[in-house]
Amino acid sequence: MSEFFHAVGVFFDHLASIGWGALVVALLLHFTRLVVRAVAWRNILAASYPSERFRFRPVFGSYVAGVGVNSIVPGRGGDLVKLYLVRHRYPNTTYTTLAATLVTETLLDLVLATLIFLWALTQGVLPSLDVLPSIPAFDWGWLFRHDQATATVVALLTLAAIWIWWWASRHVADFKQRVGAGFSILRDFKRYLREVASWQFGSWVLRIASLYWFLKAFHVNATVHNALLAQVVDSLSTLLPFSPGGAGTKQGLLVYVLKGEASTSQLLAFSVGQYVAITLFNVALGAIALFFMLRTLRIREILRRAKAAEADAKQAG
Repeated sequence: MSEFFHAVGVFFDHLASIGWGALVVALLLHFTRLVVRAVAWRNILAASYPSERFRFRPVFGSYVAGVGVNSIVPGRGGDLVKLYLVRHRYPNTTYTTLAATLVTETLLDLVLATLIFLWALTQGVLPSLDVLPSIPAFDWGWLFRHDQATATVVALLTLAAIWIWWWASRHVADFKQRVGAGFSILRDFKRYLREVASWQFGSWVLRIASLYWFLKAFHVNATVHNALLAQVVDSLSTLLPFSPGGAGTKQGLLVYVLKGEASTSQLLAFSVGQYVAITLFNVALGAIALFFMLRTLRIREILRRAKAAEADAKQAG
């Protein structure tokens, strides 16, 4: 992570030149995006549990609390916090169905991210597989340098996932029903488009707009084209959550992809500055939500409660 800390040093060197007005606009757009994402998730939950009345405030609090935890804890621990908080507020829900709703929430993301990635490939700006391992701070470097070991690990993880699915379907009588409930809104495609896809598409527009203003704040050539490329890098850096928010990978990829749009030091300042600003914002917002919902800010204690509650629910099931 030495390259990442070098980038942090570069960021502090450029601190005085930040466009603070543009930075505030970027963070306001980011906050609006979180609100929109929470609306979509609430609608998915409402379709999964028609008899429950999901109020927006606790769902939004659960969502931003999970986002805040994901910003500082690797391995998507924040997703577990989201599920725990919703189930804590709505005891009639189950972890199996709630987990399925998170999958439903990401379906359109997968499609849009793939389309933007394919567009980026046509622009010829992404590094080739031969170049990737040599990019500084690239979190996946080991995977590309040891392709046989990587293939073995992927195969084992795939087999483990198949076995877990098979075991759950045999040992939990209503497993399929609970999973299916999390995808209920997909059975009414018009409702899905109206209550989920429309909001999620709006969240992507807000995300690109936010990146545009982050570029502006750090004096990198601010265009929709460059904002889309920054989004591609963000998506790639979080595919494998080895570090919170893909820290490290993002810096190396952004400098490569946006080369020529600003100096290397400006690109590093943009990358780190965007990461620091969003992380601090997410953590602060998540901390407020956690405090009001659980009256504690101890992340380890919250994760312990969430894992214990999940284990109890599985045992009861």
